[in-house]
Order: sequence, then C-alpha cells, then structure tokens
Amino acid sequence: MQKGVMRKRRPKPQSEYGRQLQEKQDLKGQYNLREKQFKRYVKVALEKSGHGDSPELFLQKLERRLDNVVYRAGFAPTRKQSRQMVSHGHFLVNGKKMDIPSFEVKKGDIITVRSASLERTLFKNVLLGLKKYEAPSWISLDKEKPEISILQFPSLAEIAPSVEISLIFEFYSR
Repeated sequence: MQKGVMRKRRPKPQSEYGRQLQEKQDLKGQYNLREKQFKRYVKVALEKSGHGDSPELFLQKLERRLDNVVYRAGFAPTRKQSRQMVSHGHFLVNGKKMDIPSFEVKKGDIITVRSASLERTLFKNVLLGLKKYEAPSWISLDKEKPEISILQFPSLAEIAPSVEISLIFEFYSR
C-alpha cells in the first residue's frame, strides 16, 4: 500500500439505538417540532392508551395541531410556512383568532381565514392553488369561503407515516 493512500472502509450497520434515533429525528423534522414538544406528545400517547393504540393516538395528536391542519388543507406548501401563517394570526378557529400553532383542533371545529388576511397576495395565491387540491378525507375543505371543517380524526392508515412509530416509543422508553 502506498503511503498517504487510505482504503475505503465498509460502513458499519446501524445500531438499534441509531435506528430509533433516526426515526425520531425524521418524524420530529417532518412535523417541525422541538425535542421537548415531541417528547411530550410521545409521553401523552403512551399514558393515555394501552400500548396497542398508542401509535394511532400519537399520530392523531400530531395531525390535530392547527399548523398541521392548515398544511393538510393545502393552505401552505410546507409545515414551516403553515406554522408561520398561524403564528401571524391569519386564522380563526370557531370565530376566534388563533395564533398558537400547537392548538389542538377537535371534531366539529371550523377554521377560517381572517377577512383582512384574504386581501393579502399570499392568500390570493393560496386560493388559486386550492382549486385543484384534494384535502384528506378527515377534513372538509370549502374552497369558496375558504373554510376547513374537522369531520373526524385521521386513522393510522390515512396518515400513513413514513417512519416506524414503535422505534420512536422504544427510544423514549429507555
């Protein structure tokens, strides 16, 4: 072997801890959450349910966040942008101004865009994009008003997570 030439090493297989950490980081990044918030959602899901339906409850909690509902309804191309839109007070929940992205919507809640916000270029562009958007089945989207109604909570199949939730629970149960 020549001096100064290094051989390539084969990558080591990822450890179980590494896989758990990766899944957690992936989902946390998808929902644009900080560690403390994410950990609280996991803790609540594990406490409130038997171990069998914990993954569904956990994902429902994440999906029911106001910023996520705004994203799912097609008002923003990313969760980061939907979070900013909510933080800036562009939405009303049941007629009351709401600027808390983590606000948890309930069945029957009606989310509307403030009339002052509808005049902005941002929302004029959003309304054009909504014409060809199809919202998930658990959300009713009235594209004319524009208004979002929460019909039910999403099922695990509807959410179709891209990560293995059980690994996330294992990570936090250390």
